[in-house]
Amino acid sequence: MNQLYHCYASAAFGMEGLVSKELKSLGLHDVEAGNGFVLFSASGDELFLANMEVHFSDRLYIILASGECKSFESLFQLVSSVRWSDFFSRDSFIDISCKCSRSQLMSQRDCQSITKKAIIENVKKATGQTSFPESGSALSVQVSVRNNLVRILLNTSGDALSRRGYRTWNGEAPLRETLAAALVELSGWRPGQPLYDPCCGTGTILIESALKSGRIAPGINRQFAMEKYKCFRELSFSALRASLKERETRDSISGISGSDIDPEALELAKRHIIQAGLEINAIGLHNLPLQELSLNTENGVFICNPPYGERLSDQAGCRKLYHDLFLLKKRHPSWKLCAISSDPAFERSFGKKADRKRRLYNGRLECVYYIYD
Repeated sequence: MNQLYHCYASAAFGMEGLVSKELKSLGLHDVEAGNGFVLFSASGDELFLANMEVHFSDRLYIILASGECKSFESLFQLVSSVRWSDFFSRDSFIDISCKCSRSQLMSQRDCQSITKKAIIENVKKATGQTSFPESGSALSVQVSVRNNLVRILLNTSGDALSRRGYRTWNGEAPLRETLAAALVELSGWRPGQPLYDPCCGTGTILIESALKSGRIAPGINRQFAMEKYKCFRELSFSALRASLKERETRDSISGISGSDIDPEALELAKRHIIQAGLEINAIGLHNLPLQELSLNTENGVFICNPPYGERLSDQAGCRKLYHDLFLLKKRHPSWKLCAISSDPAFERSFGKKADRKRRLYNGRLECVYYIYD
């Protein structure tokens, strides 16, 4: 129960610092940021709590083995060094994924095949098991190969942590929940301060803000792969969930609202608010064009993910919208405005250079987060 596992949190480019800071704030050990990941140590219960609590990481893994591999034989030996019987149940489905970059081992299919063979041979030798029906829950293993360094990782999250479970439709400009949470964090907004998304779409930024404001763990309502793993059978997952529920301060959610010109998107936003376990009136929603927006509150933060104009036919309209954001900021001089875009002409269209900028990725799309204080 008190065993510390050497762990690996995957992170989108530009978000490693946020992931590292959050893991430290959760009291995890030996936190060290890398390129696209953060290393840390955690006990089983700490790891489960982290899966529920983290806002910015994509997945949390246990590092079962690591070492330099330049041949398939050395990969086989590395995988075989793990005591798989500690993790493997008799009917486990062996789910192997692989990522290779800048290494001598670049065939993902071969790496997957060799890893699975090594696991089966290892379990046969340790337990005498000869039949592998693979009819049970998945044992999800990832083989990470980068610069000839191989890490054998046990996926404790299962589905990506961005899949909080409240969103059923992505909209025309989908924003991962982890990225939306990052936009809120990087904006400098703090609970209790007014927050408004003038292009709110289906409400992801607003919901992530409300979860933060109410101290609601983003993964509290979903399941995780580690709940099915043999090595964690002694953990009381229900008690750990309950401990986070007791911490919530839902009554403190206030001042969060948004608007959109599309009434269908707003209907979906309402559905997502309810599916996130929030009261429908916790977030204000308005069917309103950005150009007509005028608020009578002071010292708030606008956060938005406006259309990018990836198609040439949409570009002119999007760039006009960026200038409309400038006019919105001008109508609200005490408010901060933060917007993410992949359009290199954003600042020129907006009409002013940003006070601060941060490079981020929305999926595979390179973007810049513009912050106007």
